[in-house]
Amino acid sequence: MFESEASTVAAKEEQYLTVKDASDLLGVAPNTLRSWGASGKIDEYRHPVNNYRLYRMEDVTALLKALQTPVKKTSSNRHDKERKRVRGN
Repeated sequence: MFESEASTVAAKEEQYLTVKDASDLLGVAPNTLRSWGASGKIDEYRHPVNNYRLYRMEDVTALLKALQTPVKKTSSNRHDKERKRVRGN
């Protein structure tokens, strides 16, 4: 293999993360990440030799951004209305 081919292969390998590395980056358990992959929340790839799950770095960073985006709370929540009623507000 030529040096340029080796660096191209290495660059392609760096674009993928193992279950452990991706779950550590996301701050979740490995089984949670596997579950998200099975449910389609993140794409899974397989290593051609050992069949291990792999995740693209691009997909992991996009999911990380989505997890860090705060969800706006609305006051139309049924539980909020019940709390106000109980407190007399």
